[in-house]
Amino acid sequence: MATILVVEDDQILQETLQYNLEQAGYSVIATGDGISGVDIARRQKPDLILLDVMLPGLDGFSICRILAQEATVPIVMLTALQDESHLIAGLELGANDYLVKPFSLGELLARIRALLRWSARQAQATIPDVLCIGPLRLDRESRRAWYEHRELSLSHKEFDLLTCLMYNAGVALSRDVLLEKVWGERFVGSHRTVDVHIRWLREKVERDPSNPIFIHTVRGIGYRFEEPIEVPLPANV
Repeated sequence: MATILVVEDDQILQETLQYNLEQAGYSVIATGDGISGVDIARRQKPDLILLDVMLPGLDGFSICRILAQEATVPIVMLTALQDESHLIAGLELGANDYLVKPFSLGELLARIRALLRWSARQAQATIPDVLCIGPLRLDRESRRAWYEHRELSLSHKEFDLLTCLMYNAGVALSRDVLLEKVWGERFVGSHRTVDVHIRWLREKVERDPSNPIFIHTVRGIGYRFEEPIEVPLPANV
């Protein structure tokens, strides 16, 4: 039985979510403030988190940023904000999906099931704990990466994107594939999200981001990671 943490300060909505999720067969832990939400997530290690944006103590964006750096638990943002910039902000901080209030129970359950399936596949993946290609070394367990002896400062999604690219070195990966593997199959953003993160990643691993030697653009498809014959030191580490 999967455990879902609901962090929602609207008592009626919180109780409604808890009741319906339990009726659907999930174990539910609920809280109404952000600080306790982070504490519960760290102690109980839920399989999925439903996270409201506007919370007392600590807002949903801050919680998302904290938890996304510490674990790979799927996070669904619940928001009344219609502004697309707020929705993108949550996804960029590490959320896997979002629902704008009011939403239907059927849609919520469908997204939960999809994210739990994606999370299970990620857990069963046979990606090695350490990936080494040329001067780049990546440790999945500690979520750290190095260019030779210099540690790279990577965001949560940059790290996941680099992991995906290095693990599939030599293979052209479409933007759709990258969106599914890094952001989850229910991610509703555009291909621009991939392009922006590729640009940020190139700035950290390429000597000349405008003339990359590691992360190559495959026209009409997406991106391919390659090990160059000659490797210069990166400009930014």
